Amino acid sequence: MITFKQLEALYWIARLGSFAAAAEKLYTTQSAISKRVQELETQFRVEVFDRSKRTARLTEKGTEILRYATSLLEQRDQFIERASSSEVLIRHFSLGVTELTAMSWLPRLVKRVRSEFPRVSIEPEVDLSASLFERLMNETIDLIVIPDVFSDSRCVSVPLATVENAWMAAPEVYTGDEPLGYEDLAQFTMLVQGTRSGTGLVYGRWLAEHGVGVARSIPCESLVAQVGFTVSGLGVSYLPVPAMTPLLQAGRLRRLPVKAQLPQVRYAAYYRSDRDSHFRKRVSELARESCNFQSFFTV
Repeated sequence: MITFKQLEALYWIARLGSFAAAAEKLYTTQSAISKRVQELETQFRVEVFDRSKRTARLTEKGTEILRYATSLLEQRDQFIERASSSEVLIRHFSLGVTELTAMSWLPRLVKRVRSEFPRVSIEPEVDLSASLFERLMNETIDLIVIPDVFSDSRCVSVPLATVENAWMAAPEVYTGDEPLGYEDLAQFTMLVQGTRSGTGLVYGRWLAEHGVGVARSIPCESLVAQVGFTVSGLGVSYLPVPAMTPLLQAGRLRRLPVKAQLPQVRYAAYYRSDRDSHFRKRVSELARESCNFQSFFTV
């Protein structure tokens, strides 16, 4: 097998004119240099140096091999330089997010990534949290931003921000002002996100922990559908407060008076620990700096 050490020996002997000078340059012994040359000659079954001369002079075949050796060494050095620099090597980067992020601060993040890494083609994709996490594990997506509900030693999780959710309904669904308890909520049809939704997992667990039995429910795998069903008066639902501000102000939704507040949902950026790189770390940092669920469709 040809090694870079053998190619380096050939290169420096040819350049410096002797085995001794090459050994000094490579911080090794002359016998070690001779051994590398012998291994190279055995590999190619040719003589690389003309040993009838007093100086280290390449044979015709040795000159040909030197050209390829020089090219390979230059490519190696270029690769090492690029790989150890902060400049990104990859050209395509797939970024997975859920609907809420896509509707709020994703444009801001994409703009910042493109500004800092203009040679990277960033490819945003919108899907459910569970689907995105599965794709991350299957290495078909590079980085995802989802509710922080998964724990896996194969992943790096970078905390971002939290989202405030509240129980809401169309004004005609509940017209009173009396605070609602768990038992009262259970009397309504609940419009809930399914188990493949990160937010759905958070609040599914919360409802179970508080003993809220859901007699009637309509699972929604889409935030847009969940909002549409709620505005249409099909039931009560937990919805992100900042995103619903225009509908609340327009009187299409009302925030229900509920005794127990919902826990906030924390979001995180995930990427595989075995794919750790300066670029992924930097995109995660930009995600943390850009993350803002208070404004929508802004850059």
